[in-house]
Amino acid sequence: METYGKILLIAMPIFFLLVIFEKWYGWRKGNDTVNTMDMLSSLLSGVTNVTKDVLGLSIFILGYEWYLQHFNIIQIKAGWLVYLVAFISLDFTGYWVHRIDHKINFFWNSHIIHHSSEEFNLACALRQSISSFVKIFSFFLLPAALLGVPSIVIATIAPIHLFAQFWYHTQHINNMGFLEHIIVTPSHHRVHHAFNEKYLDKNFGQIFIFWDKLFGTFQKELVDIPPAYGITRPVQTWNPIKINFQHLWLLITDAWRASDFLDKFRIWFMPTGWRPKDVKEKFPVYKIMNATNFNKYTTSASPRFISWIWIQLVVLLLLVSYFFSNIALIKRIGVPYIYWYGAFIFIFVYALTELMDENKYALVWEALKCTIGLAFIYTMGNWFGSDSFSVLLKYIVIFYFIISLSITYYLSKNRKRASIANV
Repeated sequence: METYGKILLIAMPIFFLLVIFEKWYGWRKGNDTVNTMDMLSSLLSGVTNVTKDVLGLSIFILGYEWYLQHFNIIQIKAGWLVYLVAFISLDFTGYWVHRIDHKINFFWNSHIIHHSSEEFNLACALRQSISSFVKIFSFFLLPAALLGVPSIVIATIAPIHLFAQFWYHTQHINNMGFLEHIIVTPSHHRVHHAFNEKYLDKNFGQIFIFWDKLFGTFQKELVDIPPAYGITRPVQTWNPIKINFQHLWLLITDAWRASDFLDKFRIWFMPTGWRPKDVKEKFPVYKIMNATNFNKYTTSASPRFISWIWIQLVVLLLLVSYFFSNIALIKRIGVPYIYWYGAFIFIFVYALTELMDENKYALVWEALKCTIGLAFIYTMGNWFGSDSFSVLLKYIVIFYFIISLSITYYLSKNRKRASIANV
């Protein structure tokens, strides 16, 4: 928990700067592939994901350590070879978990967030799940266990393997020559993120593309079929928390409404997108039928409004950085306050994205966020041990909450008037 938090303190600014650089580069080259509101939603999604991971809110059913104890046949000697085996084993696991996520209704819910953006850029790489609480596919790491790869090596390589999947989420890199035959490139991954019929459910590889070629899921990017990004049932919201549970809620309601008892059970394990026939007819869900002709989700966003969202994002990142820096220090945060702090971050993101979505309850969520924040300061006497740095910090945080609620009220009312005027 603490170690991962420290890693993220280094990784987050790097990812953030690369996302901004891509936006600038696209603008400079006259090919801006980054929609600002979409990018902000992606960044906020990344915040929720890393917060959940740092809090350790995941359970492994029969984790790697168990397989290592029961199936270890040989022991690879320490050195570069053990790390190479660990890396390839993680990539093999990643391919199959990724494929299952796409193919089975229940598991699609934990992956839908990553494909929810209707753009394709570095920011959308940060759209990662918060809805996957139980990890059940560690058995795909069995090859590593058979070879006796120590669990500490797997734990060391895992973040590297994850972060190495960031760079190829871009439209600014074209064919990479011979590397196209070995690793996952931006071209390969553009195909994966597209929902064109030709591209759907292709290129599941995470680092190496040869898994797809070996198991029959490879598709080359074609010049005459430009990728259309997103999903066939568009999420139509900037709120990453809603997106994370949208598909699950559809499965729950469909199972409840289904008249056939068998359908209530099998809906969870059917191919992604399957719905009971009677429910599908009575409760249709909007689906994009033509990948070349659809309207992307958008909301009104003046320069002034965008500026305020950026300010809120910067404040959030500062609060998250403080959280990760002090998560193990009892005098500042510690257990159980880390979970209260984590919940506050989620409420912050929810309130901000409701404002971005022009939701009528955005002000209510903002009021809840600010009330909870002020309550923390009132009960603790400061902002989670901030007095150990400076007594001024709690007053700065109090001032922020007052200003945040006031500006959100102003923006909400102005957007409401603008909507009425356009009717």
